[in-house]
Formats: sequence, C-alpha cells, structure tokens
Amino acid sequence: MLMTEALYMTDSYLKEFDAKVIEVEGDSVILDRTAFYPQGGGVLCDTGALEKDGKSTEVVEVTKSAGRILHKAPNHALSVGDSVCGKIDWERRYALMRNHTSAHLLSSIFYTRLGVLVTGNQIGTEQSRIDYSMETMDMDAINKAFENANEEIKKDKAVKIYSLAREEAMKIPGVVKLANALPPSVDMLRIVEIDGVDIQADGGCHVRSLKEIGEICFLKAENKGKNNRRIYYTLRN
Repeated sequence: MLMTEALYMTDSYLKEFDAKVIEVEGDSVILDRTAFYPQGGGVLCDTGALEKDGKSTEVVEVTKSAGRILHKAPNHALSVGDSVCGKIDWERRYALMRNHTSAHLLSSIFYTRLGVLVTGNQIGTEQSRIDYSMETMDMDAINKAFENANEEIKKDKAVKIYSLAREEAMKIPGVVKLANALPPSVDMLRIVEIDGVDIQADGGCHVRSLKEIGEICFLKAENKGKNNRRIYYTLRN
C-alpha cells in the first residue's frame, strides 16, 4: 500500500503544493504528498482545494488511514496519475495553528503549576476546549494559569519542531501530557518545543513564535465527572 508524504510535518506554513494522485476511493483522493492536515488528536482537519488544468475541486474533509491521507472532494473528476496543485484554506489553518500552540502552552502551565494531565481536547478555529484531570474546580488556579500563559506570550518564546529518538524523548519529564496515552511506537518522535516552557511529542501544525497566538481568553469551566474539568478558551488578536 502506498503511503502519503505528510508535508505539514516539516512546514506548517506551506499553503500550496504539487502532488500526484496515487489512489481514488469514491469521492476521496489519495496523493503521494500533501500539506493538508488530517483530523486527529482533537484537532480539526484542513480544508481547501485540489486544482488540475484550471479546474478546482473543493476538499471538504481530510482523514488518515493506515498511512494514507484521504482528501474528500465530492464530485471530483480526478484519476490515478493526475498531477494536481493543492491549496490550503490558509485562514482556517492559521487559526488552528494558533489554537493548537496555545493548547500546548496552557497544558504545560497546568501541568507544571497544578500537576494535572490532559484527558481530552477539541481544538477549533473560534474556540477550543481542554479537559484536565483536576480534582476540584479551583477558579483562582485556572485564572492564574491563563495569566501565566499570557505573560509567556508577551515574552515571544520561539516554537521549535524537530525529531528525537523515541528512547531519548521518553526520558524528558512531561513529554507526554495526555492521561493514559503514549506516542506511537516509532524510532523517531516529532517534538514540539516552546523555548524554555514546554516540550511535547506531537504531530500537528504550530506557529513559529508565541506572539502569533495573540491573547488567550478564558471563557468558562465545567465539571465533566470525577477529577475532570473542562476549560473553554478563545484567542484575541
């Protein structure tokens, strides 16, 4: 089975790319390479378009299956071997990048200050939410965490992406902040590091520096069962 090269893993800012169709499954197209991020890890997928000979087909959903990235493009007329130009809906992608990096920043602060892990999340474009393994709803601690996050943003720390051997990466305290979860069993792990603040194994798209996030604004908190608190937030430019 042919695999798709995930261009977003090395360049989150890639807006357009050239590729070839290697498989077609109904209204889904599989390419040899793609910059479209597939939905996963609580992060929404990219959308955009595939263009061939001046004709554009909308990509409405992107998923991943067994190493293949499927671009759902209803009513497409593409065939195996076709050359296409992929174009990312950049406004959506950039909003997701900002929200995803902010989730890493918040989760690092919740982890280091309160000792809690992430039990679930949904990263969106307008607002996001993160579930934490908090025993009680401590609003003072929650508000303080948001204050701390925005203080770090003002320092404009760099966000770096690189690879580490899995054995070496797993020795780093806090490299996994998801409760009951481990990174994939591969030799090399992709690491996202916020300089001096956080190091996490992650396969998603992120901004290059914290200033791009803007301000993280707390919206509300909910109890979601025993030792589980759901935090909603949005971003302000």
